[in-house]
Formats: sequence, C-alpha cells, structure tokens
Amino acid sequence: MSEEEVKATEEPKGETEAKDDSPEEESTATFEPVVKLEEVEVQSGEEDEEVLYSMRSKLFIYGETLLDAGSGNKSWRERGIGEVRLLKHKEHQRTRLLMRQEKTMKVIANHVVDPRIKLEPNAGSDRSWVWSAFDFAEGELTETIFAIRFADSEIAEGFKKKFQESQEDMEKVLAGEDAGGDSTAADEAAEAVAALKTSD
Repeated sequence: MSEEEVKATEEPKGETEAKDDSPEEESTATFEPVVKLEEVEVQSGEEDEEVLYSMRSKLFIYGETLLDAGSGNKSWRERGIGEVRLLKHKEHQRTRLLMRQEKTMKVIANHVVDPRIKLEPNAGSDRSWVWSAFDFAEGELTETIFAIRFADSEIAEGFKKKFQESQEDMEKVLAGEDAGGDSTAADEAAEAVAALKTSD
C-alpha cells in the first residue's frame, strides 16, 4: 500500500476531535414495573404504647451458640445493637422492655418489666447491666440472661433508674392499685357476677 492510499484512508484529525466534542444523546426509554405493588400500612404493635425511655445500646445474651448446642458450653454473645425502649401500654398500664436491631428492625429483646427482675452490675464495667427475664423475642417464651452496654456510665445509671421506676409502677398495676379512687363500678360489677347462677 502506498503512502497516498494510507493518507486517503486515514480520517483527518480535525473531524475526530469534532465528533468527541458532540454531546451524547440521553435515552428517553421508560421502564414500567412488571408487578405493581400497593402501599401497605405496617403495624409494629407499639401503636398503643407510650415510650418511657429510649437509648442506643448493645445487647448480649448468655447461652449456647449453634456450634455448642447440647454441649453445655455457654458464653456471652452479641445479640445486636439498637434502641432499648421501655414502653407503657396506654390501656392496661403494663410496661415492657423492647429492643429492635438497627436497620433490620428485628426484635432482639421483648419482655415484661417484672418487679422481681434485679439489675446487677456487669463485672468490670460501670456502663453495663445484667439481668434474667422470660423473653419473647424469638416467638416463644424462654428464660434468657441479658447484658446491656451503654456508651457511658451516666446513661447506664439513667437506664437503671427508669427501669426501677417502671418496676414500681408494674408492682402497683399487678397489685391493683392503679384502678383509681372510685371503685364502686367495679364493686357493682363483681356483685352482679356473683349473683349470676347457672342452671342444669
């Protein structure tokens, strides 16, 4: 191939530079979803409860891991990080501890604030507490030993104070002291129930 033929087949440099400077065309294609989903209102079960306390913390449980199941080897393992909340039901006034894992919102602790629960300081830490309770986070009632750790000791003390206040309130609820001063309607209902007779 001669030099003249090579020069004829080569594009002039000015033309290629002009092509590079031209703006790209944007696509106007639209994509419709295959399935249309409607918005569904999700209920968390916390709609009828007021938040008494809420703070970010890390939760641990004491028990067997999946690898140690049945061996009796127990150890502390992290259950998750999230907001620990004390929730008081607006209707029946009972208080529970609820903690959901961040991002996934999976329940990692859910138990009644029983007056018999004792918060014990964790060995070697002034910002964590250990206690035992019947937990319902996994869908079945199981006795679980928890440890919770906060960012500093002041927050940990604030949690303990609020937890103990909730325990005192629950003790009153369980004893029936929360009914209020006028119990005549309740007495009348009790007499009406006692007067009912069943016939064979």
